[in-house]
Order: sequence, then C-alpha cells, then structure tokens
Amino acid sequence: MKSLKAFLFAAVCLVSVAATAQIQPNRPQQPQTKGQMNSQKLATTLYLIENFYVDTANIDKVTEDAIVAALKELDPHSAYISKKDVEKANEPLVGSFEGIGVTFQLIRDTITVISPTAGGPSEKVGIMAGDQFIKIDGEESVGKKVDNEYVQKHLRGKKGTKVTVSVKRGNDPELIDFEITRDKIPLNSINAAYMLDNHVGYIKLDRFAQESTAEFKEAFTKLQSQGMESLIFDLRGNTGGYLNTAIELVDQFITEDKLIVFTEGIHSPRQEWRSTKAGLYTIGKLVVLIDEGSASASEILSGAIQDHDRGVVIGRRSFGKGLVQRPFNLPDGSQMRLTTSRYHTPSGRCIQRPYEKGAEDYAKEMEKRLKHGEYYHADSIHFPDSLKYKTDGGRTVYGGGGIMPDIFIPVDTAYNSKLYTNLVRKGALNRFTTDYGLKHRDEIKAQYGVFEHFNKSFIIGSDLINGLKKAAEEAKVEWNEEQFKHSEKFLLLQMKALIARNVWETQQYYQVMSTVDPGIQKALEVLGNEKSYKKLLKGK
Repeated sequence: MKSLKAFLFAAVCLVSVAATAQIQPNRPQQPQTKGQMNSQKLATTLYLIENFYVDTANIDKVTEDAIVAALKELDPHSAYISKKDVEKANEPLVGSFEGIGVTFQLIRDTITVISPTAGGPSEKVGIMAGDQFIKIDGEESVGKKVDNEYVQKHLRGKKGTKVTVSVKRGNDPELIDFEITRDKIPLNSINAAYMLDNHVGYIKLDRFAQESTAEFKEAFTKLQSQGMESLIFDLRGNTGGYLNTAIELVDQFITEDKLIVFTEGIHSPRQEWRSTKAGLYTIGKLVVLIDEGSASASEILSGAIQDHDRGVVIGRRSFGKGLVQRPFNLPDGSQMRLTTSRYHTPSGRCIQRPYEKGAEDYAKEMEKRLKHGEYYHADSIHFPDSLKYKTDGGRTVYGGGGIMPDIFIPVDTAYNSKLYTNLVRKGALNRFTTDYGLKHRDEIKAQYGVFEHFNKSFIIGSDLINGLKKAAEEAKVEWNEEQFKHSEKFLLLQMKALIARNVWETQQYYQVMSTVDPGIQKALEVLGNEKSYKKLLKGK
C-alpha cells in the first residue's frame, strides 16, 4: 500500500511540475510520450478517488479491478493474480506443496482419507485409508463449514509445523489422536503408466509440470523394461503448463536439430526451440491422444509430433490456446501474466484460435462446437485453403486454432443418459463407490490379492446395483430403468473402476476403463496394423 501511495504521490508531483512548467515559457520542455501521459492519468485518477471521493473508497480493490478490466480488453488469457493467490496459482506446476500428504474426499461433510501419500507424513504416523478427520487441533472439522478451502487452510502449512488430527476409524467409537509433522508433498503429473498388452505401453500426463520430464523418463523406462514396443501418450484434458517441459518432452520423441516450436509477437522477436540428442524414443510407433480439453503445451507437443510425421494424433480438435503469457511481478507481490507472443508449430501454424469477438464469445467456444456437431462429426469442421500447411512428409494440416487430429474420434454416447448425468452431477455414483471401496478394501484385497486378479474377476452384481439405486434415492435422483439399460455397460464398468481407484490407486481406474475407451481402442487398432500406421503418416 505504501509503495502504491508513493507511486501516486510521485505521479501527482509530475503533473504539478508539468503545470508549473507551462507558466515558465523560457524553460525548454520535453514532450511527453503517450505512455507517460496515460500513466499519469491513471495514477492521478486513483489519487483523486482516494483523497476526494465522497465516501471511503477501498483503493486496493479499485486498483485491482482497474487492472483486471484493462487486461480483459486485451485477450482471453492475460490475467492479474493477487498477492495471496500467486503461490497457489503456481503450485500445480511447481510439482509439490507442503502439508500432511493425504488424498481425501468430502463425504457427507466429513474429511475422509482415500489414501495417504506413500512415504508421506500421514502414512508415517499411521493414518489409513477410510480414516475420518473429526477434529483438527481440537476443533470440530465436520459440517457445512468444511470445504476444500477449509481443508487446505487447516491441513496444509509450512514444512516442520505440526497439526493434531482426531480420527474416527471404522466402527470404533473412540477417536484416535495423531500428531503429524508437515513436510513437502510431491504432486505427480502422470496419472497412469502401464502396459495395455504385451507390446503397447500407455502413459497419461495430467499437466506439464516442473518434474514431468523426470516422471516421464521413469515411467517410460519402466514400460520399456516390460517389453513396450509402441506407446500411446494421452494428453486428453491436459490444459498445459510449462513451455520448457513441453519442449523437453517433444525432445524425447524426435531426432536432433528439428524445430519444436517458435514464438513471435510485435515486441517479442521470433524465438525458436530445437531438438537435441536427448531423445529416449525417436523411432518406435507413437500415438498421441488429444481432445477439446488439450491446450497450450499439449498443443505444442501434438503439433510438433504431427508436423514432423513422428506419430499419429487421434481424438478431437484441441482447445486452441497459443498465446504466451510472461509473468511480471508488481510492487505489492501480486503478479500480471501478460500475453507477449504467439506459439507456432514447426510448419508455421498458429495454435491460438480467434478471439476478436470478445471474451464472452471466446468463452462459449466449446458450447459452439457442441451446437455445430463438432464433437460427433469430423465433417462439421471446415478450414479455408488460406490456413493450409504441410508436414515434413507433405501431408496437409490446417491452422486457425487448435490441432486437428489425423483420426477423429467422436464423443462416446454410451453413457449419454439423463440418469448417468444426474448420478455424476449429484455425487451419488462417487459417494456410493467411495463408501463401498473403503468399507470393503481389506476384504477385496484378501479375496483378489492384486489388482490384475480383481480386474479379471470382479463383477458388479445386483447387490451393488441395488446399493447404487439406494444412493440415487438419497441424492434425489430419479431412477429410470430404460436410461439405465442404455448406459448400463459403461456405468457398471465405471463403478468397478471407481472401486478399484479407492482400493488401489488412480492408475487402476484408467486400467479398468481402457477396455471401453474409444480413443485407446482406436490407437491399439492403428498400432497393431503396420501398413495402416505408415499410410497415415505418409498421407496416402
């Protein structure tokens, strides 16, 4: 606040000096630039509001609102981040945070542990899956006041600080107290890495974080040791992250000295990034999966793979975010992320989709794609010849925003029923499978031993379906038998996958669902046919 006031005072002084200079005709004056005039204009406005406005004005809020409004006029991705939110905004990309190390869900307004982080502070003191946190530091931690923000505020904290949790375990009426010393907790960016069959490996990357390259190398090496000959790299729903991470990951797939991406802007001269000798996987067959949720760094990677004919891109047209934001720190610790240039793929395609019609129109892009039928029919997408580009091998690709895949996969309508939507939207499906998984975890592990046996043999029977019906009733979801039949196969498999996730880990969810995943199934088909794979890359 002091620095802001000093800035405003200095600006007013400048205005006063300028005014004084006007009545001293013999003194030479330097003409002001437009930038200087606008800076003084803004600073003077804020000064006058603070000192002459009829009521007390929250000048901090006025300043922040002015910055937000100004950035909104520029483009959809320039943004202002307040001081208190700067650290939180960077956290998912930095790759770690400090806390107690548990995956949790809020079930009936109660913090329920899904699993403690392996080797983390909670696991070390004996916290177990299914534990419910009834008190935190002696204060009741149940009820409507408990949300994600409450959990973060009370359980996260600086490394070395302590927190006491009172836990309800199973049917034991006595609470168990644990003192947990907070520590650095890793945030993994790879959700799953496993073999789909004896030859094809699968890696799902959630975001391009600081440690993603190291995680990828570890996962890749593990799969290679299991006999992997082809790879499916899943970027669906991956909204991006660090540019350097995207470059490092592209570098794993292509040979030396090839253009990966370049950026350009009016005030930012062209800058190029090229591949090195570091590639782990520059020869084997590769499929990259994308969809409308794949953005920014995901588009840099899939665009480079496509332009260099290195692999087959399968899915739906990506989001179309190709604007580069550079962070600028402001005097009070807040931050402005200002768009300074645009991303271009090696062939020259601009990744960014148009935004000239304003932020509101831009925000409705996914809704417009749905109305146009783009999620269901590839031929609903039309590109003008002016946006035509060529890959290394001469295949035609198009600019204009986003990456258009080599093979289009429509949205799966198998689960498109009102019943399924309501079960998910009102939390009934998730609550029921979580409760079941936690309650029967030990029993399931004793019966099946390892996940592979569970995956082969576990069947969703009538008892579980009846349990879901009861959960639906509790959540006020009307059970429609016809709609259930429409999405039955998908719904039952998802129940199994969610139970697997709660008994084991997130990866097991993807392993169960892969058998009905249209993108993965198409990728396996392409990778299993050498002739078809090569034909796709040659464009003939």
